[in-house]
Amino acid sequence: MLDEMVFRSDDVPAPDRFDYWTELLGRTHAPMELYSDYADDFRATQRVLGLGAVTVWSLAFQPLVFRRTSKLIRQSDPETYHLSLVVRGTGAGVWRHRETQYKPYDLFINSSSLPNDVHSVGDLVTTVALEIPKALVPLPRDVAGRIVGVPVSAREGMGALMARFLIQLTEDTTRYQPTDGPRLGTVLTDLTSALFAHLLETGDCLPPETHRRTLTLCIQAFIRDHLHDPHLTPAMIADAHHISTSYLHRLFRDEAATVAAWIRRLRLEGAHRDLTNPALHAIPIHAIATRWGFRRATDFSRAYRAAYGATPKDHRHQALHSHE
Repeated sequence: MLDEMVFRSDDVPAPDRFDYWTELLGRTHAPMELYSDYADDFRATQRVLGLGAVTVWSLAFQPLVFRRTSKLIRQSDPETYHLSLVVRGTGAGVWRHRETQYKPYDLFINSSSLPNDVHSVGDLVTTVALEIPKALVPLPRDVAGRIVGVPVSAREGMGALMARFLIQLTEDTTRYQPTDGPRLGTVLTDLTSALFAHLLETGDCLPPETHRRTLTLCIQAFIRDHLHDPHLTPAMIADAHHISTSYLHRLFRDEAATVAAWIRRLRLEGAHRDLTNPALHAIPIHAIATRWGFRRATDFSRAYRAAYGATPKDHRHQALHSHE
C-alpha cells in the first residue's frame, strides 16, 4: 500500500486539540490562522499520502474559518496550488478579487501565495485535497489570480475526471505499492495542468507529453462510462474525442493492450463482479452480459471462459456455493 500518515485530534487532550490542529495544517499546507466555535473540544481527522512532490490528504473536521494573511505569506510561502474536493458540507472562499460559494462535489482551487479567508459549514465537513508545487504546473506563473476561486463542478468534464481519480485513490490505498507514489503524483500533476489550461482556455500551452497523458486519461474515463454501449468501438471513441483512430491506437501503445482488448478486459471484470455477487443471483446471465456491452451470449461465454477458465454459469455456481 502507499505510505500514509493518519492524524486524529483525539490523540491529544481536549484543551490542546485546536492548537494541535492549527500546527498540523501549517505543516501539511501552509501557516494559517484558524477559528472555530468548537475550539474547546475540536474533532478532526486527516490522512496524508505522500506522492513524490505531490501530497494528497483527506480531511473530516468540525466547521472552521481558515485565514491566510499577507503577513503569514511573507513569513512562509511553500508556493503551492491547493485543490480540494468538497465531499460533505458547504463553504465559501474570499479573496481580494473574488468570493465563491462551494457545495458538495465542487472543486475548490486556492494558492498559498494569495491572502484568503475560507469558511466551512456543516456538522462534519469532509474534503479530499491535493497540494502541488507551482513549479510542477507548466503554466505561466502570473495566472494564479485567474484560476484561484473559479467555481469548478466535479460532476462533469475535467472536474469529474479529477474528482474520480482523487476518490478512487483515497478510498483504497492497498491496491498500490509505495513505489507507485511518484507515478501517481505525475498523473495528478498532468490532470491539474490540464484542468488549469481548460479553465484558462490555453490548452495549447501544455507540453505535448502532458497533453498526451491527459488525453489518454480522459479517453479511459470515457470508456469506463460507456462500457454498457455495444457500439463502443475505437472509431466511436476517436470520433468523440476529435482524433483519428490511428492516433487513438498510438495513445494505447503504452497501456500494454489494444483499445479493443482494454474494453473487453473492463467489460469482463464488470461481468465477473456481477456474476460473483450473491445479491445479483436472480439476474439472468444474458442480462448481465448485455449490461456490460456483450451483444451475443456465445461471444460473452467464449471470452469469459478464456479470461477466467470457467463458463459464466459455472463460475456463478461456484461463487454462490462459496458464500453458503
